[in-house]
Amino acid sequence: MALRSAHLFFFFTITLLFTSAFSNLVLSKVERRIDLTSQIVRTISTLKVENEGPDMISEVLLCFPDYQAEKLAFFLVSPNEGKGKSKSSTTSLPVQGVKPEGMPSSLTFYSVSLPKGLSEGENIILDVFAVFTHSLQPFPEQITQADSQLVLFQDSAYYLSPYEVKIQSLSVRLPTPRVESYTKLQNTKLVDSEIKYGPYENIPAFSYEVVVVHYENNRPFAVARELVREIEISHWGNVQITEHYNLVHGGAYNKGGFSRLDYQARPHVRGVSSFRHLLARLPPRAHSVYYRDEIGNISTSHLRGDSRKTELELEPRYPMFGGWKTSFTIGYGLPLQEYLFESEGKRFLNISFGSPMQELVIDNLIVKIVLPEGSSDVSVSVPFSVKQLQEVKYSHLDIVGRPVAVLERKNAVPEHNMHFQVYYKFSGLSLLREPLMLISGFLFLFISCIIYMHADMSISKSSASYLAKLQWDEVQAAIQQVQNIINRCLGVHDKLETSLRDLSRTGDIQACKAARKAADSYLKELAKDLRPFLTFLQSCPQAAQILPKVEELVAKVKDIEEKLMLKNIMVVDSYEKKSGGREIENKVAALQQKLTTLRHEVDDILEVIDEI
Repeated sequence: MALRSAHLFFFFTITLLFTSAFSNLVLSKVERRIDLTSQIVRTISTLKVENEGPDMISEVLLCFPDYQAEKLAFFLVSPNEGKGKSKSSTTSLPVQGVKPEGMPSSLTFYSVSLPKGLSEGENIILDVFAVFTHSLQPFPEQITQADSQLVLFQDSAYYLSPYEVKIQSLSVRLPTPRVESYTKLQNTKLVDSEIKYGPYENIPAFSYEVVVVHYENNRPFAVARELVREIEISHWGNVQITEHYNLVHGGAYNKGGFSRLDYQARPHVRGVSSFRHLLARLPPRAHSVYYRDEIGNISTSHLRGDSRKTELELEPRYPMFGGWKTSFTIGYGLPLQEYLFESEGKRFLNISFGSPMQELVIDNLIVKIVLPEGSSDVSVSVPFSVKQLQEVKYSHLDIVGRPVAVLERKNAVPEHNMHFQVYYKFSGLSLLREPLMLISGFLFLFISCIIYMHADMSISKSSASYLAKLQWDEVQAAIQQVQNIINRCLGVHDKLETSLRDLSRTGDIQACKAARKAADSYLKELAKDLRPFLTFLQSCPQAAQILPKVEELVAKVKDIEEKLMLKNIMVVDSYEKKSGGREIENKVAALQQKLTTLRHEVDDILEVIDEI
């Protein structure tokens, strides 16, 4: 009560001193809406500004108490086009901080430049959108695992302005109907989860009437103490996004310990003030998404998406209670052609600035845009104020490093997730630098290997051992070719067996005949390819030890081929005669047994040849 009286006395004094200075402008109607449904406080004020003086007015002053201005994260003023048109214009008006002479130091003033000057009797409707962070004070400041979180919010029932307000009203929207207490003034009522103040008429300039709301708010108070967002451009078709989060629950501190058993049994009762999930809305064509921390990959995440959006639901390793912290990293790729463009001889990246996390407050947001090596003349265009720095990053095959544009923003909110542009020059020839380096390196390696392999390191080429080694190398090469041809023959045999199985399944006799004809033709070609290698082995003394096994192998493969052809003919004839399946199996049983034995013998001979 004492705090409220002090505010009233202070602002009443200001009213007496400064009302006359702004008597030309009046606010004929003010409608304020305060959204307290999350940890972020959003206010929308619709002001009808009228000029009652003879002078032309081109700017309007807005003000906030310093304790609110310190927590102001986002501020936007736009003209409201009224009924029959869009609710508000998409064009924001220029706003800049000012310090009018003679104004109290405890207020922060902003000057709004109007789209056109207001003559006497003219008016304009403005929409003032303001976003505040850390404006909700947990009360009590410490709660147990089972307690709901209660918070305090303080503001004025009157719109604080250097101008007289003819009529005004205020509505405060809450997340739930549970309200512990709220300031009751004239024309105050609570309807479900909304508190309405007013209307109030003829309120002098700089009037301030304290209202305090004490209510339940168990929405996630997710606060990123620091978020480092790295955007790396690759002209080979990808934009890689990596985001490092240092997260804390900014609500009432948890006291009395934590019981996992109670939480698992009744999470909505024994953990009502905590949050278990975070939702990130990624661009529609995000790919290669990952979620990990210092320990490793975190599997408790769910990715879903369609042509319009991609949603990543994150679940930390443990539920987040007040004061608890966690750190993690998410990353994903984006198609380059949707974010990189060319204009006036420059390339520019057009991408969103803030975090994809919903309702996340970021105390310190650092965005790093890593450009390709060789980029120059870098400039950045951001629709709000940021701190800009330049760095250099070295990666694979870099020589001079990659230029990095660093943007830093304090007190960032979801409204800052707007598109910004990074302009730079880049020569297409620079794109070939790394491939040419790789090609040159491999070429040098291959040339070195060729020189080494062909260099003459022996003492004499006329020695018997050297000549014998050369002949044995030729024999090994010939045997390797024989093995390759034999393996291809065995593959053809397998296809013949497959054609018979297809025949028993489909009854397609013509397909089976065609397969047999193709196999016979291919086997004849393989036999022709095999003949020169056999001739060489028969004429080479070094092959005397292994030649019998090779000839035996060729003979047995030929025997398999003949029996397979016979089996194929017998089965096809039986199908043409409409014989039964059991009868066909009995007819070829003896032949099949011989084929199985021959195949085992061929495998054994191949193993012996490998050992030799």
